[in-house]
Amino acid sequence: MTNKLVFPAKETVLAPIEGSDSLFPIHRIFCVGRNYHAHAAEMGTTVDKSVQSPFYFIKDASTYVATGASIDYPPQTDNYHYEMEFVVAIGEEGFNVSEEKAENIIFGYACGLDMTRRDLQLKARETGRPWDLGKDFEESAILAPIVPIGKTGVLNEGKIELAVNGEAKQSSDINLLIWNVREIIADLSKFYHLQPGDLIYTGTPDGVGPVVSGDKITGSIEGIGDIELTIR
Repeated sequence: MTNKLVFPAKETVLAPIEGSDSLFPIHRIFCVGRNYHAHAAEMGTTVDKSVQSPFYFIKDASTYVATGASIDYPPQTDNYHYEMEFVVAIGEEGFNVSEEKAENIIFGYACGLDMTRRDLQLKARETGRPWDLGKDFEESAILAPIVPIGKTGVLNEGKIELAVNGEAKQSSDINLLIWNVREIIADLSKFYHLQPGDLIYTGTPDGVGPVVSGDKITGSIEGIGDIELTIR
């Protein structure tokens, strides 16, 4: 007897690769919280790397949206924020990966936007509840084409910037990450068997803020490229 699905299985989410006809199948989307000191400060907290570890939240692969899209203002929020992020794409399986070998499992890099229902996130934070309603919702993980590491080399620095309607809002450098990419991969791989197709959004600089319907977001990371998004 052949088993039948009661409804069609979800299709694999595929992201473009810069300069290639091949596609990157997205497995999981990990996000690092509070990974720039200035952003932690604007969120009303501090980070002491000597006694704290990175923390993470997850977005479903179905939240992916390609750069250049126009998306709806999401429901149940009055404080919808942009967060410009340096994204690392994983290309090899890795568990308990050392910092020295972390770069061996990187497929490439991309520009990303972690769109956030800030009011729901803060309400959850204040009540000690998970951030899911504020972070893991439809059309909340925007991604530009992934640039293979063979084209960029290992990136440890580069300007990261964002503007809304042409007005600069975020400007920093990825060398200001509290936990750098090697440290993030080494730490995250203690808890998960990282898989090809995993994405890591490494955190946002300070300058986050709200957008409304009609706004256009543009961002860039030096050495990687650009990203844009329009709120319908």
